[in-house]
Amino acid sequence: MPNISVLGLDTSNYTTSAAFFCDGEMDSRGMILPVKEGEIGLRQSDAVFHHTRQLPEVLSMLGDKIGGAKVIGVSERPRDAKDSYMPCFLVGIGAAQMLAQALGVPLRRFSHQQGHIAAALYSAQRLDLLHERFLAFHMSGGTTEAVLVEPVEGDKMFRTRLVASSLDLKAGQVIDRIGVMLGLPFPAGKHLDPIACNYTERLRVRASMKGANCSLSGVENKCRELMKKGAPKEEIAATCMAYVIAASDAMCKALIETFGDLPVVFSGGVSSNSMLRAHMSEKYGALFAEPRFSADNAAGIAVLASLSQEA
Repeated sequence: MPNISVLGLDTSNYTTSAAFFCDGEMDSRGMILPVKEGEIGLRQSDAVFHHTRQLPEVLSMLGDKIGGAKVIGVSERPRDAKDSYMPCFLVGIGAAQMLAQALGVPLRRFSHQQGHIAAALYSAQRLDLLHERFLAFHMSGGTTEAVLVEPVEGDKMFRTRLVASSLDLKAGQVIDRIGVMLGLPFPAGKHLDPIACNYTERLRVRASMKGANCSLSGVENKCRELMKKGAPKEEIAATCMAYVIAASDAMCKALIETFGDLPVVFSGGVSSNSMLRAHMSEKYGALFAEPRFSADNAAGIAVLASLSQEA
C-alpha cells in the first residue's frame, strides 16, 4: 500500500466515525448515534442532527493528525448504485469537502458498502482479493445483501453487483427487534450474542428462501410466540440467530452453485456475531473482520482512499 496519510469519514445511520491511516497503522474512532430506550431505530432527520453534533467530537479524538492528511475519503451513499441515497451521508460529505479544500488535498468518494468490504479485507489481511472476483455479504440493520465484487481500473478499484438479498426485514432489524423485545439496549447485537450462546439445546430451523434471496419477516413472529409460551430468553435469542444463520448459509450455498467456489467475505455489524462467524468460517472458509471493523466504521473508506492514490 502507498505510504500516505489518509483521513476517512463515514456518517451512516448508526455511527459517526473517522479514521486516520498512515504507514499501515489505523486509528479508527466512532460514536454510536443515540437512540431512545425502547425504540428500534432513528429517523433520518434525527441521524443528521446527531452526526452534526458528534462529528467534530469524533474528529477531535484524532488530534492534530488531521492536519497531516494528504488525501481525504468519504462515504457518499449507502451502496454503489445511482439511486442509492440517504440524507445522513450529507454530513460527512460536507465536512470532507471543507477539510479537503482547507488542506488543499484530493477528495475521494466511495459507498458505505464499499467501505465495509474494504474494512473486512483490511482486518482479515486479505486486501489482495481486491484484484479478484469474490462474494461479499453486507449484513447490518439496514442491509442484508450479497454482492459479486469484481476489480476495475481507476480509483474506484472494484464494482459490486447485487446477487442476493433479504426480500423483507434485514438481519440486523430482526436481531434488534428481538433484542428490544427481550429488554436489551439498541443496537442489540452485541447484547443478544452471549445470551444466545448460553442456549445449548439443538434447534432445527429452515430458512425461507426464494432462489438465492431470503425472507426474515417470520422470525419475529416465531420469537414472539416463544415469549408468549414463557420460553427462556436464551432460547428466544438462539432461535433468532439460528434463522439468521440458516438464511446466510442458504444464500451462500445458492451463490456458490451459481458463480463457483469464490472466496466469501462478511462485513457489517451483524457479522460480529460469534455464532454466525463460527458457522460460516467453518463451512465455507468465509473471511470476517475483527468485530471493531465489522460494525460501521471509517477504516475501510480510509483504506480505499489510500489505495486510490496508486490507481
